[in-house]
Amino acid sequence: MSEQPNASPAKNSHAPVDPKLLELLVCPLTKSTLHYDRDRNELVSEQARLAYPIRDGIPIMLVDEARSLDDAA
Repeated sequence: MSEQPNASPAKNSHAPVDPKLLELLVCPLTKSTLHYDRDRNELVSEQARLAYPIRDGIPIMLVDEARSLDDAA
């Protein structure tokens, strides 16, 4: 009788991001363009060497939340 509901929260779900939003966003550090990495669900700034996560379809454009690309070796 202890059935769990099927709805489990997914903190890093791959909810779609509005393509028009992606066209407008720039790196908050360098103001350079970003490219969308669909496999990792991130927006990548090559100039800043940072990858900004996308959570529940919302880009998290905070430098403190970004992953360093230099650490990904």
